[in-house]
Amino acid sequence: MHDNNKLPAVALSDRIDSAIRRLTLGIGWCYVLLVLVIMLQVVLRKGFSHGLIALEELQWHLYAVGVMFGLAYAQTTDSHVRVDLFHAAFKTRTKRIIEILGILFLLLPFIAVIFIHSLDFVADSWRINESSSAPSGLPWRWLIKSAIPLTMALLALAVLSRLYREAVLLVRGE
Repeated sequence: MHDNNKLPAVALSDRIDSAIRRLTLGIGWCYVLLVLVIMLQVVLRKGFSHGLIALEELQWHLYAVGVMFGLAYAQTTDSHVRVDLFHAAFKTRTKRIIEILGILFLLLPFIAVIFIHSLDFVADSWRINESSSAPSGLPWRWLIKSAIPLTMALLALAVLSRLYREAVLLVRGE
């Protein structure tokens, strides 16, 4: 068993998952920054009656980055939420087949739809150099919107790694 995510070892998938985990754990530090920004905003608002719109927007941006990159992390560690009412009763081979079918017919199409539809959304944002509609809001809204296709691509890589792992393990009979 692989020690980080309790999935049996498959060399290529292990390397891909490890790289994704390193990247996403690094990006996960945005939550520390998020907490600091929230604390600063609360002090400014409650202590000085003067919150900043830019800090409010920064909170949402940091939260969005953490959640979106966290999707790939959850996939590589198999720590995402599942509704497995019958899963425990299935044989390992059946579980692998269900995982493969779920990836092929549910998860990858979902990721593809979001990725494809986000491209025009992001391109328009870049084209107009989109920024906050609030006068004192954050500039470069295109930057946060760019996280959508980037994180979907990273999630797709994590999902393909899982698909490969499941297929190899199914063939091996593990």
